[in-house]
Amino acid sequence: MPTDFFDYTDARRLARRRLPWMVFDYIDGAAGTEQGEALNRQTLQNLRLQPRVLNNVEHRDIGVQVFGKRADLPFGTSPMGMCNLAGPNADMMLARLAAKTGAPLGVSTVSSTSLENLIMAANGNAWFQLYFSGDGSGTIALVNRAQTAGYETLVLTLDVPEVGRRPRELRRGFKMPFKIGPSQFLDLAMHPRWSLTTLAHGAPKMANFGGLHGAFDRTETRARADWAYLARLRDQWKGKLVVKGVLDTTDAKHLVSAGVDAIQVSSHGGRQLDSAPPPILALGQIRKAVGPDFPLFFDSGLRSGEDIVKAYAMGANFVFLGRPMLFAIAADNAHGLDRLCDILKTEISLTLAQLGHNSMSQVSSASIWKEI
Repeated sequence: MPTDFFDYTDARRLARRRLPWMVFDYIDGAAGTEQGEALNRQTLQNLRLQPRVLNNVEHRDIGVQVFGKRADLPFGTSPMGMCNLAGPNADMMLARLAAKTGAPLGVSTVSSTSLENLIMAANGNAWFQLYFSGDGSGTIALVNRAQTAGYETLVLTLDVPEVGRRPRELRRGFKMPFKIGPSQFLDLAMHPRWSLTTLAHGAPKMANFGGLHGAFDRTETRARADWAYLARLRDQWKGKLVVKGVLDTTDAKHLVSAGVDAIQVSSHGGRQLDSAPPPILALGQIRKAVGPDFPLFFDSGLRSGEDIVKAYAMGANFVFLGRPMLFAIAADNAHGLDRLCDILKTEISLTLAQLGHNSMSQVSSASIWKEI
C-alpha cells in the first residue's frame, strides 16, 4: 500500500524507519558535529519573504530556463553517489523524473547505474559530475565516456580535496563497497524489507567502475587539483562546464575569468567542513561579486518550496536537491518521489502567489523581507 506523506520531515521519518541505520546515516549525516548543516538550515529558516497584495496571480508558472532549455520544475537532482542504496532502481527513478520534467539530473561519478544508461533514461536531461582524483589522469577516461554518451554539461566538484570526516558513518562502519561485520549483519537483519528487496535486485555498486573501467577509491586524495588542472579541463571539455562547491567570492571571480559557464554554490550538504559559512549567505555575496547575469546554481539544505524560492531570491538561477529525493524514494519508491515533487510544486506555486509573482523569473532580492 502506498504511504502518503506531507512534507520533507514526513519523508525523512519514513526513510529512517525503513533504511538500515548505516544507510540512513550515510545519506543523512554531515561533517563533524553537524552544526554547519544545522546552521545553514537555521539561516534558511531565518530568511523572511516579503508578501505583496493586489497583484493578479491567478495564473502562475514555476518553470525556468536552464542553459537555454525549458525545465518544468525549478529544481533538479544533485549528483549523489550510490543512490540505489535508497531503494532498487532509485537512479532510474530520478532519470525518468528528469525525462518527464526537463529538470537536469546530476549523475555522480560514483552512481549506482552507469552514466550511459542514465543519460538515455533521462532523455538527455543529465549532467555528469566529475571528481578529480589522484594525479587527475583517471578522470580523462570518464570525461571521454561522458562526451561519447552525449552529455553536454560537466559538473566539476571541487569541495572534496579530502573526504570529510562524518562520525555517523564511522560509527556505523559504512564503507563502499560494503563490508559486513557483526553490527552491520544485525543492522540488515533489523531491516528485512530493505535487505530482502536489495538482495533480490543485487547489492548496489559503483557502476562506472570495475572491469575495463578500473576501480574507484572513495577515500583517495583529490588535493592535487589546482587552477592549471581546471584550465586543461576547460580546454578538453567543449560543452558547458559547471564548477560545484564554491563558497568564496574571490574564487568565484577567478572561475568566471577562467571561462567556466556556471558556478554551483554549495557546502556539499554540510558533509565536508563543519565550520563552513552558511551557503545561502555565500550565494548572496557571490551574486553581488559576479554581477546579475552570470549563471549561479545552488544546493545545500533546501527542504521545501519556500526554501527553493528563497534561494532564487538570494541570486540562484537554478537549484538542486539531494537528501529529500532519496528519502522520498526510501519512503515509497517512485510514488514517493512523485509525491515529493507534487508537494514542492504546490509549495512553490503558493509561495509565488503570496509574493505577488506569476513566475520564478519575477523572484528577486526584493522578495526578501528587509527589517527597517
